[in-house]
Amino acid sequence: MRNLSIAILVALTTAACGSIEEFIGAEPVVDMQGVNYAMYHADLMQCRDYADQVNVGRQIAVAATTGAAAAAVAGASVGNSDTAKRLAGLGAVAGSVKGAGRALDERQRVIGNCLSGRGYRVLN
Repeated sequence: MRNLSIAILVALTTAACGSIEEFIGAEPVVDMQGVNYAMYHADLMQCRDYADQVNVGRQIAVAATTGAAAAAVAGASVGNSDTAKRLAGLGAVAGSVKGAGRALDERQRVIGNCLSGRGYRVLN
């Protein structure tokens, strides 16, 4: 149960971040040759606004719940209720990590596509 609480806390904290990309250092790599930096910065902020529509916290919570349920079933089939509880906690943490990775990848895709659509050459 403690691991599930930690997973939920991670989900809520991640969802509360203003710019996740800034926090984790996952900025898009853009060829800046001939680019007006002020215009690029304004476009990047607008693209981040679009990426904010990706519900990171929800994706983490769903993955944590799925991981916990699957691990609990597996634990119950091979052990007792204590084993099921321990594995459920581990499954929640593993699911949270997987869900966070998927959500962050999706955010980066949205930002990259948005910048590309505005004429920037996104390299990553």
